[in-house]
This record gives sequence, structure tokens and C-alpha cells, in this order.
Amino acid sequence: MSFIELTKINGFRWDRVVLAFLATIAAIAALDISQLIPSLIFAFESLFGILPFILLSIGVAAYTKASNLDSKVNSISSGNPVVSISIAALFGTLSPFCSCGVIPLISGLLRAGVPLAPVMAFWISSPLMDPEMFILTSAVFGIEFTTFKTIAAFLMGLSGGLIAYTMVRAGYFQEIMRPNTQGGCGTSCGTDVKPDNRIYWKFWHSPKRQALFKTEAITNSWFLLKWLALAFLFESLMVAYLPVDKVALLFGDDQWWSIPLGALIGIPAYLNGYAAIPTINSLIELGMGAGTGMTFMLAGSVSSIPAAMSVYALVKKPVFFLYLLLGLMGSIAAGYAFEYWMGF
Repeated sequence: MSFIELTKINGFRWDRVVLAFLATIAAIAALDISQLIPSLIFAFESLFGILPFILLSIGVAAYTKASNLDSKVNSISSGNPVVSISIAALFGTLSPFCSCGVIPLISGLLRAGVPLAPVMAFWISSPLMDPEMFILTSAVFGIEFTTFKTIAAFLMGLSGGLIAYTMVRAGYFQEIMRPNTQGGCGTSCGTDVKPDNRIYWKFWHSPKRQALFKTEAITNSWFLLKWLALAFLFESLMVAYLPVDKVALLFGDDQWWSIPLGALIGIPAYLNGYAAIPTINSLIELGMGAGTGMTFMLAGSVSSIPAAMSVYALVKKPVFFLYLLLGLMGSIAAGYAFEYWMGF
């Protein structure tokens, strides 16, 4: 059996992501063996924690493809753009997903043919706020800070969706997903055969559509699991070697550059929404400006490095950089706006 054949088992290829995962494990073992087990446990627990969302995304995407719903989703979500983007931003603000947990759902939406604009609105707003986080944030920071953060989450999603819509209308982002993440071509492939627009709600009665469901589910599962495993492994190293409280102490002096720097540092210094609450509160008590704290929290939630790695694997580079830019600029604008609001 050749090397190429050995690297293809049941359709799973030992690609660059798998090799990067194994190389990272080897590097940890060589440089700091005491960190190896904690990092593996961290990655496993993080994957297990968002497993329901992964399974939901895989199931929705596979069912959409097998039932031929993907032929209808695009037309349904392409109505009034302002309305669809607003609804997506609002739903994202109320949904309980972190920046990594939202990736499987984004993958399913894009595979189903949902336009980039409402997906981007949901993408940006979702990690920033949810009902449980609203209650916890209110208890620590007060209702004024929490209300502003909620409004900022919605407005960041809304503006991000509108910017994406405008750029798509101008001719940008004609291709969104990377070729190896799109699965089967469905009804979008060029062909002389008249497309089948029927919906097969009970697709399991058709052996052909059963096979389509299985293929789509396996493809999505492998893509999501390998990239999220690598992302969480990297996150474990950042948590171990880049303590967010020590990094954030750089912002003790409330200078004009504190907010932009807070956004830049907030991206690699990963903060999930719940861990950010006590950390940012203690840093504000130590002298960090409230606007910088708002920016730091928003930037870390939207576009952390673990989430960015998964996004980079999912979409084309122009879409990836738009996502990063929207998260960065939106968090900076929110920080300045909050300081201006607090000045009154």
C-alpha cells in the first residue's frame, strides 16, 4: 500500500490540519511536557462543550442538502436585505453562542445558501451577548454598561451585515467558501439538466438522497472537528502562556491609544463572554478605562485567534479579512462611544 493510500482511510485525509495538530502536540511535548496533558484535556473539553452545536450544524446542513431545501433557502433569505440583516443581528444578540461555538452554525448557513450579509450579521453579534450573559454582566457592571454592550452587539452585527451586503452588491465576494468546504454542488453546478426544485421532506425514502445526507454529514464532521480541535489546542497554549490579566494591565493609563490597543490585544488574549466578566471588572478597578474594558471584551469575543483559525479555514481570504476588520473596528467604535456616553 502506497503512502498516499495510507493517508486516505474511510475518506479522511491526513491533510495539513491534521499534521499541524500532531506537530503542535510534538512541540508541546518537546518544549514543556508538563503542559501536554492539560492542553489535550482543554481541547477535548472545549470540543465536548460545543458538541451539541456541532451536531446541530451537521444535521441541519446534511438535511438541507438531502431534502433539496438548499434550492429554496437562498431565495427565501434574499428578500428585503435590511429586514433579513436586522433579524439576523437581533437573533445573534439573543443566541447563546461563543465565538468558536458559532462556527458550526455559520458553516451550515453558508452551505445552505444563505447570503453573506445576514450570515455576517449573525456571525458578529452572536458571541457578544445572550440572556444569561446579560444577567451576569448586569450583576457585576451594572445595567448601564450591560445595556450599552447589548446595543453594541446588535449595532455591530447590523452594520457588519449592511457593509457585507453593500460590498456584495458592488461585485465583491462572489465566492465565499473555500472549495474544499462547500460539499456537493447541488443545484448550483452548471448543467444542461433541468434543476430539481422539489423538496424531499422525507428524504430517507430515497437511497440516492440517503447517500447524499451521509456524504454531507461526514464531510462537514471531518472539516469542523479537525479545525476546531486545532483551534482549541492553540487556545490552551494562549490561556497557559498569555494570561489576559497581565496583558491588560498595559492599559492602566487612560490614553487615547488605550482603546485601539485594547482591541488589538483583545484578539489574541482570548476571552469568552463569561470569563471576561470578573477579569475585566478587576482590571477596571485597577485603573483600566471603562471604554477600553468594553473594547477589550468585545474584540476578544468576536474575533479571538481560535475562532479566527476556524473562520480562515471556512471562507475565502477576502471574507476572512472583512470579518476581522469588522470585529476590530466595531469594538473600537463601541469603546469610544461608551466613553463618550459615560462623559455625560
